[in-house]
Amino acid sequence: MGELRVSAWKRYGKDRLYVSQPDGTTVAWFDRATGRIVIEVEALREAAIEALAPYLTRPPASNAFSVASDFEKGPPSPPPPEYDLALNQPGVSLLPKLREATPGLLQRSLAWILRRRTAAYSWNAGIVGERTVGRELERLSRHGWRALHSIPLSARNDIDHLLIGPGGAFTINTKNHPKASIWVGNDMVKLNGGEAYPYVRKSRGEAARAARVLERGCGFPVPVTPLIVFVKPASIRVEQTLLDVRALSERDLSSLGPRSGVLDPAQLELVYAVARDSRNWVGR
Repeated sequence: MGELRVSAWKRYGKDRLYVSQPDGTTVAWFDRATGRIVIEVEALREAAIEALAPYLTRPPASNAFSVASDFEKGPPSPPPPEYDLALNQPGVSLLPKLREATPGLLQRSLAWILRRRTAAYSWNAGIVGERTVGRELERLSRHGWRALHSIPLSARNDIDHLLIGPGGAFTINTKNHPKASIWVGNDMVKLNGGEAYPYVRKSRGEAARAARVLERGCGFPVPVTPLIVFVKPASIRVEQTLLDVRALSERDLSSLGPRSGVLDPAQLELVYAVARDSRNWVGR
């Protein structure tokens, strides 16, 4: 195995220490701002903690805050239905855009004859992708995870999904590119070696926005990890230098199920209560 190495990493306002094997595989990381420790290789947990020991000046965030006393009278009440994001279905925010882009009969016939995709095709693919990911997230509920969909940030922008559970909080940017070869760099994504798309930057911004909203509403830091989830890709290759954004397929979401140790039950309920109220998001 070799001796584990500890290296500092500062970027995008974060200050972390990464524990790695000699081949560069990340074993664990420690957020010096929040005290949070994340173990990536469970078999090396003890070795990772030992390597980090000289740097641990405060307990992990999961133990740093306790809101259990606030729940003695029961969990927070849900928001009124008109503000309750828990009622949103995956892809619902794309439906008006699909209706607006759907051509008339003549235009559809012409597009079929010319074998051209209409603007509605992309919006429909987006809805299918978000519904597919939504079904995968629903399967995580048996592990204590909660999922919200189509979280509005403005009239034009939203977060596709927000996943909250014992293992933390994750924003999910869903991309439906079946059978595509995906390359993920530090800021951009390329499909089949072609045009670059700013999916990484967008995902990073969504997670930062979510972290601000949740911390403001909860009263304690809530680290949020950005995910880009590709639906049925042929392959995904991620540059090793990309550390703060994860890229995976929809099937890989199941790996999040067993994760724990970040939010205790009371914290989870509070984070979910704040997140499901749309009034906490728009204009924040």
